[in-house]
Amino acid sequence: MSNSAEQAARSVVERLRFHGVEALYAGGCVRDRLLGVTPHDYDVATSARPEQVEALFPRTVPVGAQFGVILVLQDGEEIQVATFRGDGAYQDGRHPESVHFTDAEGDAKRRDFTINGLFYDPLADKILDFVGGRDDLEKKLLRAIGDPSERFAEDKLRLLRTIRFATTLGFSIDPETWSAVKKWAPEIHAVSAERIREELSKILRSPHRLRGFDLLDESGLLREILPEVEALKGCDQPPEFHPEGDVFVHTRLMLSLLAPEASLTLILAVLLHDLGKPLTRAIDETGRIRFKGHEGVSTEMGLRLLQRLRFPNEVIDTVLPVVRLHMSFKDVPQMKVSTLKRMMARPTFEEELELHRVDCLGSHGMLDNHALLIAKREEFRTEPLIPPPLLTGHDLITLGWKPGPHFAGILESVQNRQLEGTLNSREEALEWIEKKRIGLVP
Repeated sequence: MSNSAEQAARSVVERLRFHGVEALYAGGCVRDRLLGVTPHDYDVATSARPEQVEALFPRTVPVGAQFGVILVLQDGEEIQVATFRGDGAYQDGRHPESVHFTDAEGDAKRRDFTINGLFYDPLADKILDFVGGRDDLEKKLLRAIGDPSERFAEDKLRLLRTIRFATTLGFSIDPETWSAVKKWAPEIHAVSAERIREELSKILRSPHRLRGFDLLDESGLLREILPEVEALKGCDQPPEFHPEGDVFVHTRLMLSLLAPEASLTLILAVLLHDLGKPLTRAIDETGRIRFKGHEGVSTEMGLRLLQRLRFPNEVIDTVLPVVRLHMSFKDVPQMKVSTLKRMMARPTFEEELELHRVDCLGSHGMLDNHALLIAKREEFRTEPLIPPPLLTGHDLITLGWKPGPHFAGILESVQNRQLEGTLNSREEALEWIEKKRIGLVP
């Protein structure tokens, strides 16, 4: 968030105060400033009613006027201005049925966690703390305001926010708050799939994602929102290839091996790549555990999971190929150069390669194929992996070939030889095609 956003928020506070109403920075921006972190955005809380806010600023959007929330467009920034309020009963587990306007202390006490219940007066440079949030910040403690069970009963999204803040901030969780999270975890389905996806994504993208994953597991939320991952527990694997343990342990270990800055799509691919193992587990005639075709089943299950959580198509279209193709890496030493180049030219190859790396490190530890691919990537770096084709369908027609579905196979054969280096020019390709037409080459 740029410094201009804080300047805009300060201008909003100054204008409100000039007209005789109380106005303060509120919530996350106050918390972040005290932690020495640049706030993502600035919210202002005020004693002014929504209609007063709209009257005082020329450009506003009533994003939640029924809850006292007005978006003020100030100096090119969007500042959310909310009237101090208390909430009525929460009937749907997410939103209050009604609100009543109150003062700063009353507003603080209806918020979720003490560290989010702080106010800051930028004109007097003063923190207002009615809930003990500053002390909890110093203790690195996440604690619900008031009765934790009541806070979670009101809004079930707070269950996932507990995990998210504990993960991203590295805070411990107050024991009473944690007990309430576990109590209310089965009620997370009151929250929309989109909001669950947003919180889950923030947890997984954190450099501390392993702690977030463990908290999801220990709280019971993993079982509710990702039952397919929960089902990996107890699915044993052949110890000669997986000395680390069952599929759940393997998946968790892979998460721990990802780089802090790993993309969301790669993280999701790690979570999903072995979903099909419990359904495909079988013992062969030698007594060895097998998971034949698990990558295909994992892809189908992953699609249903990602669609259930309303992930956008661009995420789904990146994750699923990584899941579907992850077993192809075992065949790298036997691949023809043309096959290898096509593999490395896939748009998802870099994420496939990284999944392969952590897949190996999270099991048998052998990185021979990974090292081979790194070497090949360097070897092929000086020229395009897939150069422009030597021939097209138009060339075949000119040579007298009758158009049809067989064109694709013929052109692929030409390209394979081009990638292998046995055909290096259009003339060589035309000569080879002519020999093929008259049966001199297979």
